Amino acid sequence: KPMSDLGQQAYKPYWMSTIVDFLIEHDAGSMSIMDIAKKTSIMAEDIVFTLNQLGILKIVNGVYFIAASEDLLNRLQKKHPVKEPRVDPTKLHWTPFLTDVKRDKFSIHSKKASVESEIVTKQQQLLQQQQQHQP
Repeated sequence: KPMSDLGQQAYKPYWMSTIVDFLIEHDAGSMSIMDIAKKTSIMAEDIVFTLNQLGILKIVNGVYFIAASEDLLNRLQKKHPVKEPRVDPTKLHWTPFLTDVKRDKFSIHSKKASVESEIVTKQQQLLQQQQQHQP
């Protein structure tokens, strides 16, 4: 998701090519914006924006419709081609990022240690105050 107008300008060609390619490959009679969002990992509002930019989004009584013939989609595909290289899923290797719990400042375990040390410090202060007040 882009964080600025300039970022949005960078994402627009990707959104356009991906959405047009998706619509051509998934020739379904009925499909929702959320269906497209789930299958392309593009946010729904960005899909609505892109379809509107492509000129194929129609709104009737508050309901969105994609109005595009196969010929129009093919012309849009030529105008907004998918840029290679595509990601080859077989080449992706994911491993989880592991952190040392003791160094993770957001970890509950690290917070627990600091809370315990505060309690010990307060107990020590109370003992010192009591010892100072004793004759």
